[in-house]
Amino acid sequence: MFTPPDGALLIRLADGVSAVGGAFQRYDDHTAELKRVWTHSAHRRRGFARLVVAELESEAKQRGYIRIFLTTGPKQPEAAGLYRSTGYRNFATDAVDPADAGLFAFEKDL
Repeated sequence: MFTPPDGALLIRLADGVSAVGGAFQRYDDHTAELKRVWTHSAHRRRGFARLVVAELESEAKQRGYIRIFLTTGPKQPEAAGLYRSTGYRNFATDAVDPADAGLFAFEKDL
């Protein structure tokens, strides 16, 4: 799923403990899907998630992707704010399963 060459998993440590991470996987031939971006509660509001997103974008671009797609939900307003502040655009899509109604889709060209 997150294995090369189509995907990647990134975890950064602080004092030997997982502090922040994220991943991407192939969505289609030109698009990576960003997944599982998280920050441990002890390390939030310090810009670490922004750095992980930038590193994942860079890695996806190096692997030939030209676009990133992701979804997040209404219970993660901080995540939606992070994506908007780093250049992602909201858009409507049929790619989101109707059972997941309420999810917000975002995209960004690399």
